[in-house]
Amino acid sequence: MRSRCYVRWQHLPGANLQTVHGNIQGLKPSELKALSALYRRRLRPDQIISPELARNLCQLSLETSRKIGVMVDRRGAVTHAIVGERDTLFLPELGRSRAGSRRFRGLRLLATNLMDTGLTRDELTDLSLLRLDLVASVSVGDGGLPGLVEYATLLPPSALPAEEDGERHPWRKEGPLRVHQISEDFNELITALEGEFGASESKANDDGRPRTILVGVEQRGDRGIDRRMNELARLADTAGLNVIDRLVQRRAKVDPRTLIGKGKLEDLLVRSMYLEADLLVFDRDLNPSQGRTIGDRTELKVLDRTQLILDIFAQHALSRDGRLQVELAQLKYLLPRLHQMQASLSRLTGGIGGRGPGETKLEIHSRRARDRITRLTKQLKELGRKRELRRAQRKRAGVPVAALIGYTNAGKSTLLNALTKSTVLAEDKLFATLDTTSRRMRFPDAREVVITDTVGFIEHLPKDLVQAFKATLEELDDADLLLHVLDGSDPDLELHTRVVHEVVQDLGLEALPVLTILNKCDAVDPEALDALCAQTGGIPVSALKREGLKGLMERIEQGLWREGHGDLRSAWQTEATADA
Repeated sequence: MRSRCYVRWQHLPGANLQTVHGNIQGLKPSELKALSALYRRRLRPDQIISPELARNLCQLSLETSRKIGVMVDRRGAVTHAIVGERDTLFLPELGRSRAGSRRFRGLRLLATNLMDTGLTRDELTDLSLLRLDLVASVSVGDGGLPGLVEYATLLPPSALPAEEDGERHPWRKEGPLRVHQISEDFNELITALEGEFGASESKANDDGRPRTILVGVEQRGDRGIDRRMNELARLADTAGLNVIDRLVQRRAKVDPRTLIGKGKLEDLLVRSMYLEADLLVFDRDLNPSQGRTIGDRTELKVLDRTQLILDIFAQHALSRDGRLQVELAQLKYLLPRLHQMQASLSRLTGGIGGRGPGETKLEIHSRRARDRITRLTKQLKELGRKRELRRAQRKRAGVPVAALIGYTNAGKSTLLNALTKSTVLAEDKLFATLDTTSRRMRFPDAREVVITDTVGFIEHLPKDLVQAFKATLEELDDADLLLHVLDGSDPDLELHTRVVHEVVQDLGLEALPVLTILNKCDAVDPEALDALCAQTGGIPVSALKREGLKGLMERIEQGLWREGHGDLRSAWQTEATADA
C-alpha cells in the first residue's frame, strides 16, 4: 500500500554505497565514487544553491544520463545523495516531519533536469507532502554546465491564490534564473515563511470541528455547480464541519473509479495534507468502490452528499419516531456497502457520517443489518398506527389542519412561531426541523386551526430518506390546506419551488389546495417583491418581523371556510403542470 507521504524510494545494495540512494544499476565505479563525494559539498547558510554544487550536479547528470539530486539541511550540509532515472527522482524515506505544522522539515531538494522542463509535478508534490523547505531544478546545459534554475517554496494557507479553472496550488515559483542571479537569502526566506505559517494558523478558528474540503464535479452542460457547492457548504456548516477549502473539477464524464480524475485526485491529496484536512465531502453520491478507493488513496474519512444529510438528520432528530427513521435510512444506505467497507469502517464510522445507529451497529454483518431493518420497520408501523389514532381524534373534533411545507430553511418554523405564539426551535440552518410539530391557531371569530410544521425538502433528497420520513409526512394526507413557504430573497426561488412540487407529487398530494407564502419579504426590494407576488400569487410576509401576518390569516381562513377553496386547488395543479 502506498504511504501517505507519497514518496518513492529504493535502498541500495552494497556495503560501501549505503549513503547513495536511488537506482545505481549500470553505473560505473567512478560515477558511484563521484556521487558519494557529494556529501563533502557545503553551502553557506544564506545560499539556496551554489554555482559549484550546481556545476557538480550537472556534470554527474550528463555523464550518467540520469537525474541527480541532493537533500541539503539548513547548515548547508548534504544529507542525501540521490540518483534517479532520466526524468524521475526517487526520494529516500524521510520519516515524519520533525516539527509541527508551523515548521518545515529543515531540508531542501536540489535536482538536475535533463529535459529542460523546469520543476516537475512530482517535485512540487514532494515539496507539499513532505513539507520541504524548498525544491529547485537546475537544467543541464551544454558540456554539463548549469543552465537555468527554477525553485519553489510553500505558501501559507492565508496567501493561497484564488482558484482558476479548478487549479489552486500551495506553492510559489521563482525563475527561471541563472545560478548567479539568485539573490534571495535562504535563511531570511525560511524564517519569514515559517513566521507567516505560524501567524496564519494562529488566526484559524477550528474550535475542534473537523477540517473539511468540499469536492465537486461539473460535467459538460451542467451549469449549477456553484449553487450546489454553496448548498453543500451550508449542509457542512449545519453538520458542524469547518470548511477550509473547495475543489471543483470540470470534465466530460465522471471517472468510474474515483469520480474525479487521477491528476485531480493527486491535487486533492496535496491540498488535504497541506491544509491538514480531516474529511472530504463530495457533492455527488459515491458508490462503494469509489468511496473505498478515494479513502485508501488519501487516508481520510470520505463522505458523499447523502451521508452528510443523513448525519444532519441524526443530529437533529429528537423524537423516538425521528431517531428510528434516521437509523432505518442509514442502514438502508449502508447495507449494500458493508461488504466493501470492511477495510475502512474505522474511518467511516463514528462522528460525522456515523451518528444515529453508531459505530457498533454500522459494523454488523449484512444479515444482522437486515434483521435490524425489519425490526425498525415494524416499530415505525406501530408508531404510525398511534399517529393515525391521534389524527382520527382530531378529525372527529372538527379542527381543520394547515400544513407548512417548503424548501429547507425557508422559514417555516419561524412562521409557525409567529402565527401560534409558540417557541418551536427555529435556526438559520438547513434541516433545523425534522420532527413534525403541531400547534393550534385561533382566529378572531373563535375558529381554530392546527398548524403543522414538517421537515423541509431539498434538491435530490435521498430516496431512503423520503421513504423513511413518509410516516412523518403522512400528516400531510389529512391536511385541509398546504401552506407553501417560499424564501422571497432566495436567488434560486424557481428551482426550489420546482423541487417542492416534485416531492408533493411523489407523495401523491398534488390534489390538496395550496396557499403560497413569500417569506422574508423584508429582505427583498419592493419592486422585485411586487413582481414575485404577481408571478407566484404569493402573500408577502416577514415571519421574523411579524409583518403581513394579518393578511395571511385572512387568506388561511378564506381557504378553509369561505369561497375560493376550489381556486386554491386549481392554482396548485396549474403550477405543478407548468413545472412538469
